[in-house]
Amino acid sequence: MNDNARLLNFVYQNAQMGVDSIRQLMGIVENKELKEHLKAQFQGYEEFQDTARRMLEENGFDEKEISAFSKISTYLMINMQLLTDKSTTHIAEMMIQGSNMGVIDAIKNLNDCEDAEQEIRNLMEKLQKFEEHNIDKLKEFL
Repeated sequence: MNDNARLLNFVYQNAQMGVDSIRQLMGIVENKELKEHLKAQFQGYEEFQDTARRMLEENGFDEKEISAFSKISTYLMINMQLLTDKSTTHIAEMMIQGSNMGVIDAIKNLNDCEDAEQEIRNLMEKLQKFEEHNIDKLKEFL
């Protein structure tokens, strides 16, 4: 897979994971401000997913969905963590951890895919900044 396809698929999968995770949490979150932030974050992930899908198609690549195993394991992990603690603080902490993994993976992928086109690198950098902003915003709920 070339660097353009790798970066675009990372953006697509990262956004897909964000959408899926927030969708799972929305029925559990009781704090109004956190719920509003998660809605905004959800919309941001949807926009990244749509942009990455469009750019993949324009470049003749297929999007690679998150594996069923990854989806199921993430779903179960979220449920397990919420069994003992459904507090606003704990949910914010879980989301920070997910966004932090996104930042780390974005940096690693940017470093590994030096031959990617600038427009695609810019999308990855934008996703990284989005994740960093989410971390800063979620810290308010700790």
